[in-house]
Amino acid sequence: MTGELVGGDFYDLHPADTPETETVAVLGDVCGKGLEAAVVAGRIRHVLQALVPFAADHTRVLTLLNDALLSSPQTPFVTLVLVTAVRQDARVRLRISSAGHPAPLIVRVTGQVEEARTGGTLIGVFADIEFKTAEVALQPGETCLLYSDGITEARGGPLGNVMFDEDRLRGVLAQCAGMPAEAVTERVQMIIAQWVGEGAHDDMAVLAIGAPRDTRPATVDEPTRER
Repeated sequence: MTGELVGGDFYDLHPADTPETETVAVLGDVCGKGLEAAVVAGRIRHVLQALVPFAADHTRVLTLLNDALLSSPQTPFVTLVLVTAVRQDARVRLRISSAGHPAPLIVRVTGQVEEARTGGTLIGVFADIEFKTAEVALQPGETCLLYSDGITEARGGPLGNVMFDEDRLRGVLAQCAGMPAEAVTERVQMIIAQWVGEGAHDDMAVLAIGAPRDTRPATVDEPTRER
């Protein structure tokens, strides 16, 4: 896909220093579009980078980020997903916390697609936030996909104005069973590109975390952000 890579979608990946510590991944979406949203996204990434040392405590990270946004006048709200991942033998253990963002989808080797059981309050609006952290174990060959709503709300198809929606995304992911993380993101991006064609679309981002079939470290395929 082509487009101006300026918008409110953002992501960050902070690899673990040792096999025993957690890799930290964040994917989020600032309310708004264009340069203003991109500037806010940059500020949020800067704050999150400073909070990485506390990432083992999802509540602390999201609460501190919320406080930081509330202290800045006229800052748009943001939705995001925070994931911490660690290798445990052949499996990858994930802790997933969503703050008003679409819940990640888990692709099992059987082809079953599950929604991570997480949800919560968006960031930067309310003084008190609540969210639920999901714990997910990925077996070898399984993947967790984080995505922005620009994917499911992308319009196109044969009629040119049909929403892609979550059901179609789940269908695509079911066909990706057993694929490595990078292949899953490539497949999703290809299908979305075909769906929207030359039409206009909102910011899009995808990020996949996979448990490899071999003994190499867990793989995280960095997302592509489009506008």
